[in-house]
Amino acid sequence: MTAPEVRAATGVRATRGVRDLAEAALEWVGAHRDGFALGDDALAEHGNVNTTWKPLGELAQVCVCVRRHTDPADPLHVRASDLLSFAWQQTGRGALFVELQRLEPFATYPLEVYAAFASAGLRHAGYERATATVARTRGWQVTEQEPNRRMSVLNSERRSGIPPHGDMPPALDRTWLAGLPEPWTFELAAGYTLTHVVFHLTDWGRNPQAVPAPVADYLRHWLTPWLDTCLEDEQWDLSCELLAVASSLPGPPQRALLQEAWARLAPAQDDSGAVPEVGGRGARTTALAFLDCYHSTLMTAFAAVLTLDRLRRAAGGDAEADVADGGQEVTG
Repeated sequence: MTAPEVRAATGVRATRGVRDLAEAALEWVGAHRDGFALGDDALAEHGNVNTTWKPLGELAQVCVCVRRHTDPADPLHVRASDLLSFAWQQTGRGALFVELQRLEPFATYPLEVYAAFASAGLRHAGYERATATVARTRGWQVTEQEPNRRMSVLNSERRSGIPPHGDMPPALDRTWLAGLPEPWTFELAAGYTLTHVVFHLTDWGRNPQAVPAPVADYLRHWLTPWLDTCLEDEQWDLSCELLAVASSLPGPPQRALLQEAWARLAPAQDDSGAVPEVGGRGARTTALAFLDCYHSTLMTAFAAVLTLDRLRRAAGGDAEADVADGGQEVTG
């Protein structure tokens, strides 16, 4: 289905450019920053990491990426910097990581969250010393992990200044994506796994050249039908992650793919800037709950900024052309 056909079918004129989607998403995040705040349960025994540290870590990572791919004078950069500062303050400027290290010395999620801050120069020497000590143990180095999680830990060690306990290529070789599987075996779990494999491999879009040629060629070929499937099923969160992957591959960006996908995703963003993980905006009569949209809204900002920067670079630094034009309609 072409972008004009999508607009005709939905009755929505996608007049917002990709930059507008990013701005609206970050505006929603800023208005709902309290949802990312750490409560008393952040250090509680048997606390739910998925509702405490995970959202905060994802906020930090997206803000780091927005800053990395925008000019310091850009309002997107300024807003992301403010939100990153908020997130760092929530950790007690890193002090809470020391406490997490004491409570769960062999847990990897504190380092994975901390690494986002460290990559932006926000560091806590005491935590890094403690974690480096644990990372030298056999217990840390032989912990059994899913391959994509192992890649996350390796990248987090590198970003935090800790000698990685292994090499990235062997971890990549064990993933679903590196096996170049039959494309019809793609489903939600595989989709989320492959996107994070690319994120960890490229350091969240920073180094597209880290994607091996066979994997890059495979993704260029199959991202289009996979995105089509996800957009048709209104899987907005995964669609955004796949769009981020499309902007994290070596070589020229796939303009037609990006243009079509963003035109189809744009109507999913509501007037507040929120993007639901799944489902159409026409079915909603009340505001989305924070946990039902915070991740997909963050991913919208992340993928949009990657798209804008990648197309800008491909155009030789000119203003966002075609799909990237923040002031023009997303057209097919």
